[in-house]
Amino acid sequence: MTQHHLKTPVTIVTGFLGSGKTTLLQNLLNQTHDRTLAVIVNEFGEVSIDGPLLDVREQGVELHDVHGGLLAYGGEGDDFTRTLRALAARRHTFDHVLIETSGLAVPTAVMVTLESPEFADDFLLDATLVVVDTPLLLAGDFGAERDEAAARVFDAQLEYADVAVLNKIDDLGEGDLLQAEADVRYRAPRVRFLELAYGAVLDTQLTLGLNLHGSRRSVTHQAPVSGAPGDLAQPLHDHTTLDGHSHGDLDAHLHSMSTHQHFHEHDPGWQSFRLTSDAAQNLSELVRTVQNVARVFPVLRVKGFVSDDSGGRYAVQAVRSRVETTPATPQAGAPNELIFIGYHISRKKVIEALQKALPAEAWH
Repeated sequence: MTQHHLKTPVTIVTGFLGSGKTTLLQNLLNQTHDRTLAVIVNEFGEVSIDGPLLDVREQGVELHDVHGGLLAYGGEGDDFTRTLRALAARRHTFDHVLIETSGLAVPTAVMVTLESPEFADDFLLDATLVVVDTPLLLAGDFGAERDEAAARVFDAQLEYADVAVLNKIDDLGEGDLLQAEADVRYRAPRVRFLELAYGAVLDTQLTLGLNLHGSRRSVTHQAPVSGAPGDLAQPLHDHTTLDGHSHGDLDAHLHSMSTHQHFHEHDPGWQSFRLTSDAAQNLSELVRTVQNVARVFPVLRVKGFVSDDSGGRYAVQAVRSRVETTPATPQAGAPNELIFIGYHISRKKVIEALQKALPAEAWH
């Protein structure tokens, strides 16, 4: 006899630092009231900022924070594997798994883990989405001459994506969008689909249930009947006929995972640190200071929460010198905290710059 059960689909959301993955994910959650989701969020940093930014108060969404920045590289005992194992044990309680990787991670490690013998019968990769900061791409900030380290990570994320999502496009014209599409196609000709995310919103039909990596049906063989043919389900989509880029080659994945793990482990230039302050902040002065810090030092990403001198609490999101603040849920007694991520950045020098510009706010 051959027994079948449906695998739980998994969507990976990747993209470089500050591309808007968390915002796009939040908007996706807002559209999925008809299904139950498990969400795994991974960050490069000391504490989770993206997790608290997600509003999962709606029924049907459960959130798991995984720290470390190199999702699935930790081996048998890493947090990601333990989380996935726990989800597999009760996979019948949700319809879909969403995994948001760190902005410095390459999705190959997650893909290999899903294909491993432990998880292959329970989960199936539905699609990998890469979220693109379109203005940053058009500005040439991923040019190898200007920022080689960022370009290497971004190109690796594009290489293993099925869908490239052009984000932050609300103020761009048709010419800019055509140029951005041409840039993505040039850097990653094997990306299958390009989608536009106005307001960081994508229709769920363009993100969930794409089934780009084969059948959802797994097969368990029990007491085979003599002479009965194998009852293997055929893939719904033969992606090798679409673009010749097969994600089903486990050996290739293992090689890629090893390569990218080696790249991360032997490139200590990527650094992250957390700064805190107990003093109320002058929000406009803080924004100007963060902008100046990003112009002077190789800071690529700043994110966190601060309380201003009027008692409000705000989420701070910065990509290089572009800084945005949005109202956040007040938390009594919670410190102001900012996570700085960059390439060869100095914690000491950033603190000195903050203390010089904001002496009353006492960042440390």
